[in-house]
Amino acid sequence: MDKVNLHRSIASIGPERWDTLCGREYPFLRYAFLHALEASGCVAPATGWQPLHLERVVAGETDLLLPLYLKSHSWGEYVFDWAWADAFERHGLSYYPKLLSAIPFTPATGPRFGSRLSQREVMQQLPELVRSVGRQTGASSWHGLFLPPQALQCAPQPLLQRVGVQYHWFNRGYRDFDDFLDCFNSRKRKAVRRERRKVESQGIGLRRLHAAEIRPEHLELFYRFYQMTYLKRGQQGYLNADFFQRLLHTMPEQLLLILAEREGETIAAALCFIGTDTLYGRYWGCGEEYDCLHFEACYYQGIEFCIEQGLARFDPGAQGEHKIQRGFEPVTTGSLHWIAHAGFEAAIRDFLDRERSAMQQQIEALAEWLPFKASTGESE
Repeated sequence: MDKVNLHRSIASIGPERWDTLCGREYPFLRYAFLHALEASGCVAPATGWQPLHLERVVAGETDLLLPLYLKSHSWGEYVFDWAWADAFERHGLSYYPKLLSAIPFTPATGPRFGSRLSQREVMQQLPELVRSVGRQTGASSWHGLFLPPQALQCAPQPLLQRVGVQYHWFNRGYRDFDDFLDCFNSRKRKAVRRERRKVESQGIGLRRLHAAEIRPEHLELFYRFYQMTYLKRGQQGYLNADFFQRLLHTMPEQLLLILAEREGETIAAALCFIGTDTLYGRYWGCGEEYDCLHFEACYYQGIEFCIEQGLARFDPGAQGEHKIQRGFEPVTTGSLHWIAHAGFEAAIRDFLDRERSAMQQQIEALAEWLPFKASTGESE
């Protein structure tokens, strides 16, 4: 007989059971990453994230694990549904709590469940599972964010699909950074080289640390810059120092720390995560503003690392059309949504159909901004 358990902490599932089904290749679905979020207090009922991780047990064996959170707000998600919440409120209905299957504070496309079943089988069964949990919790809706294309392709009709855009870099067998720039038109190539020279002319050097090369004091410096960058905008970062130190102890092999140094002092830092074939740029911070340093630390250093390590893709994070002129290509991202209220489900479905068409047109237009030479070649 099937049994569905809802776990209020990932610790009650444990690393062996979780990683056996979910794997360790995609860093953000690892037990170590999700447990660090909870154990550090970044993800907790007090912050509006109540874990309710779904485990289905069949014939005494776990056959499905789905990260699941009961949310009382929409912060830290990067797929914006504030307008939906406002519409609910204006009609005297409660949008919160809602159910969320996502990696907290992490807008990176990747797997969102682990299972012994095929992806198609899980996706076909997903609507009934989320409906059942929705009834138990009184949730208005369920949202699965930044799912991989394979999952979106086999999503059944009851789930609404939403499209977004990000900017990713793709490795087309480049020998080095200059080989990559050789694909640019002359003006854009000169612009990138000029940006890199500006960083060097300010006396700034960059250093990449991986795995055991990263020490706790390095992360302490990084965290200070991370919070300072948020404070400049009058905000506080979602994540605390304990979270990052836990990652250093449990999954250092998937961490890449980029340090910017000037006159013997570290002045900025960026933290990335390494997957099987993808580098994920995630966090950045600096004490003072330096011309073009953000581009160097967060984009160009990552591209160089991907080329050196033979990684196929670099996902530098959400937003930022300025990435296009630096060789990052517009790509679609996708999320799935279930809305319990029939009237709002129909209205949101209509909205998403119109939004999807507009988004596709936007992506086609953005692709025209890419810096690469025309296929017919370029006269230098």
